[in-house]
Amino acid sequence: MLTVIGETLIDEVVSDTAPTRVHVGGSPMNVAVGLARLGHPAQFIGRYGDDDYGHLIRSYLSDNSVLFPIAPDSKPTSVATARLDPAGGAAYQFELVWELPGLLERREELLQGTTLLHVGSIATMLAPGAADVLALVEVAHPLATVSYDPNCRPSIIADRGFARSQAERFVALSDIVKASDEDLEWLYPGRPALESAREWLTLGPSVMVVTRGSKGPWGICAAGNTEVSAPVTSVMDTVGAGDSFMAALLGALVDLELDGAHRRSELRRITTAQLTGVLAYAARAAAVTVSRAGANPPTRHELTH
Repeated sequence: MLTVIGETLIDEVVSDTAPTRVHVGGSPMNVAVGLARLGHPAQFIGRYGDDDYGHLIRSYLSDNSVLFPIAPDSKPTSVATARLDPAGGAAYQFELVWELPGLLERREELLQGTTLLHVGSIATMLAPGAADVLALVEVAHPLATVSYDPNCRPSIIADRGFARSQAERFVALSDIVKASDEDLEWLYPGRPALESAREWLTLGPSVMVVTRGSKGPWGICAAGNTEVSAPVTSVMDTVGAGDSFMAALLGALVDLELDGAHRRSELRRITTAQLTGVLAYAARAAAVTVSRAGANPPTRHELTH
């Protein structure tokens, strides 16, 4: 079982010239769906309200074969509203609730059979839930591979010093870390992103990957560093591209049978040739996603045919 913990929310797109558009979102939730579409058994741990939006989230996860063992709570489902101006620019407003009462009490049940735990984004930064996520990662580390994507949101977590410190806590507990060059440049202003990635690798991960948009991803492991080109494709939008990349990155490492705490030493010995193949697979997944509207990750069939 591959387990993802983090936020899910509803994205509302509002304008004066078109009806409001609503779709299910949240970076970790997108990763869970991406893993399931690639044929991996996945469960998602996140909060949602007992309201229409919460029911929409639960239906979406069910339709994508993602297990969702958390019941709704009495608070509203989180919403991100993008209000478009006449030129198409967006101003965002967030109504977020991030807490998971009783998470640690259910840790044995929720982590049973988990060989890989992925965390990231707002869920690792926003109080009060972020403390519980960190505690669950500490519990999971002896049992499972841990992956992390900071997916920084300066408009929500504006304190750069806090965000940097919190990210480093998760990096130190992780085996696989993916960050965008924009994440690293915001966290460590004035320092090249790849230099920051090298520093993060010294904190404990076996694999560190940096996504660079159209420049293609770069990765480093104990054996060395490698990079691949981004596939040429027509771009509809970039929504969810990083999440599709993350899901395929993890899926490829699982396909190599490098998941599970008992395989931690094998993951640390990953070769640059293996890492190159993993990056290429993940880059193809991101390319499929940018070629169509919204956070719509590919299936395994789309990546292998």
